[in-house]
Amino acid sequence: MGPRYDEILTPEAIAFLTELHQRFSARRHDRLADRMRRRFEIGNGHDPQFRDDTRHIREDAEWKVAGAGPGLEDRRVEITGPTDPKMTINALNSGAKVWLADQEDATSPTWKNVIEGQLSLRDAIRGELEYTSPEGKRYEVTATETPTIVMRPRGWHLIEHHIRFTDRTGREMAASGSLVDFGLYFFHNATQLIANGRGPYFYIAKLESSEEAKLWDDVFTFSEQYIGIPHGTIRATVLIETLPAAFEMEEILFELRDHIAGLNAGRWDYIFSIIKNYRGRGARFVLPDRSEVTMTVPFMRAYTELLVQTCHKRGAFAIGGMSAFIPNRRDPEVTQRAFEKVAADKKREAGDGFDGTWVAHPDLIPVARAEFDAVLGDRPNQVDRQRPDVQVTAADLIDVHIGRPVTAQGVRDNVSVAIRYIEAWLRGLGAVALDNLMEDAATAEISRSQVWQWIHQDRSTAEGDHITREYIEGLITDVLAEVERHGDDRFDDAAEVFREVALGQEFPAFLTLPAYSKFLIETR
Repeated sequence: MGPRYDEILTPEAIAFLTELHQRFSARRHDRLADRMRRRFEIGNGHDPQFRDDTRHIREDAEWKVAGAGPGLEDRRVEITGPTDPKMTINALNSGAKVWLADQEDATSPTWKNVIEGQLSLRDAIRGELEYTSPEGKRYEVTATETPTIVMRPRGWHLIEHHIRFTDRTGREMAASGSLVDFGLYFFHNATQLIANGRGPYFYIAKLESSEEAKLWDDVFTFSEQYIGIPHGTIRATVLIETLPAAFEMEEILFELRDHIAGLNAGRWDYIFSIIKNYRGRGARFVLPDRSEVTMTVPFMRAYTELLVQTCHKRGAFAIGGMSAFIPNRRDPEVTQRAFEKVAADKKREAGDGFDGTWVAHPDLIPVARAEFDAVLGDRPNQVDRQRPDVQVTAADLIDVHIGRPVTAQGVRDNVSVAIRYIEAWLRGLGAVALDNLMEDAATAEISRSQVWQWIHQDRSTAEGDHITREYIEGLITDVLAEVERHGDDRFDDAAEVFREVALGQEFPAFLTLPAYSKFLIETR
């Protein structure tokens, strides 16, 4: 227990978490088992398809979703970032319409980050947040109009080891990271958010099926009843960032229809999901250098166009993803290149019908806003814009052939980025600027999973280097020799994690699972 932790871990909040786990933890385990079975089926040649048993949902033109709650009507630019006090204040002063307060991929789930992130949010929602850096710089919220907060809890697959749960049979286990993050935020802040003219809003990550969406919907309904607020007060935005979920977008909207505002195109995790599901299916499913897998390649175009069409058909918002390019205030050339790349990305999204988009840096907000202003004008969104021209088939979503080679530089970049990101993650940082790109857990997952696939699919680089474990070990040695070492760095641990998740015979579903278990769990 650290300073003020008792303000978050109150007996009443723990009682609420207990209720959530008693009611929903068994179903969570069932849904995770479904994921494993689905990955096994795809790996053995059964490509995903649009479901026959839910065809009636897709063909029923009458139903619509709840849509925007108060403060979510205009989402043209959303800033993402972790929930430490400094980043919270910067986000609230940023001028964005929405802040994705991220307890998931942009946060390393140390116990300190989990609970102190909740404290930052609690104080910010009550107008009480201030922060002074170790260097003496003071931060405070000065904006007269702050972004609407949409909090992102961890995905269903992640645990919170520092809170233990005993089920009805007497079995003790780690708590669900999802239920802990959601439960503590909701319990402490829902009524205050409503009083502020907003509401308890959530980004839901890593969903793979409508059954998982139904589980969240039941969590929301129970939670509203528990504290006595009207059904439908909660609003969720679901990230479509897994391949199975792309085949169930309408079903996900349907199951959450009383609580959902929209869907988001989570591009980086989506690419990772494709690699994960097709990693053993042969050469035609091998992607080239990460930098070549852009939003304009056919399978990514199919995915995003289907998302916009599906959302607007049901009255939901379609929110675009995050370009990885970020400015560097000390390098005008890098900044200009980032502005150009981001402007092109956001122009495409706005033109395709997206209602808003993500940025990872405050300096990119005017760039993104200009592209959406050019399309939206005075309208808050373009939910009424239908896309009858879009005809996406199941084959389109899995046609991943790009026709570009794997290069030696691409392999080296993946090893370098993954190790450097993991090292920062082990030190408690979840969003890290590397080589003028914003990296988070999703982009690190792409980097390590591509290395695993290239090895197991017997790939060679365009320069003729055979990609083997020995070849990658040589690159690991080079990376460790090049990085700047300090007495408290975690590069050796990061290399250990990387070897396990990229060079092992088995493929861990998420690199964060073994890394968390080995290095982030604190003991008394």
